[in-house]
Amino acid sequence: MNLGNLPYTLQRMHLADLPTVSAIERQVFATPWSIQAYRQEVLYHDTATYLVLRYAGAEGGSPAPRRPWGTRQDPTLLGYGGVWLVLDEAHICTLAVRPAWRGRGLGELLLASLIERALEQAAQIVTLEARASNQTAQNLYAKYGFEPVGVRKRYYPDNQEDALIMSTPPIQTDEYRAAHQVRVEALLRRLHEAHQALPGAEPRSGEAGRS
Repeated sequence: MNLGNLPYTLQRMHLADLPTVSAIERQVFATPWSIQAYRQEVLYHDTATYLVLRYAGAEGGSPAPRRPWGTRQDPTLLGYGGVWLVLDEAHICTLAVRPAWRGRGLGELLLASLIERALEQAAQIVTLEARASNQTAQNLYAKYGFEPVGVRKRYYPDNQEDALIMSTPPIQTDEYRAAHQVRVEALLRRLHEAHQALPGAEPRSGEAGRS
């Protein structure tokens, strides 16, 4: 995705990102993945793509250099997402944004970027799971064509909540591609109009959608 002069960059997740990813993971999810799980995904899951979203400065400059594995956290890393390719299906396995940066369209930016990766990899549909109670996440997914297609009973171990299985229609169609482009263009306009400086306050605890 071309972010133009926006103050954000999207990059592949690397080992040096994992301390920060793990810290956000613990803030956001009731049952976080371990840093070791992410390390396995980044190093050995050949059909997975993980992206990190960074704040690059008010003029859209270069992001901070990556730190060696195991060093301190990177405050410019704002969120991340992952997608698995399983045959002709792309499955969005995680998506999270620092709580202090929510409400700015960054979760939508990650979602749209993961869908673009699915399009590039010739996936036919995109799927994900969402908590049955997380209407905000469901509304965002519905905006990009996801519809409920099933339920995983007692899927989330922290409270035994059900997960909605959501799926797009076929994405390799002119209709879906055109609709996706319209949504991305509207999102980029929103981000251009609304971007702000890096918040000084520490992120608050919260919850984001993930399978």
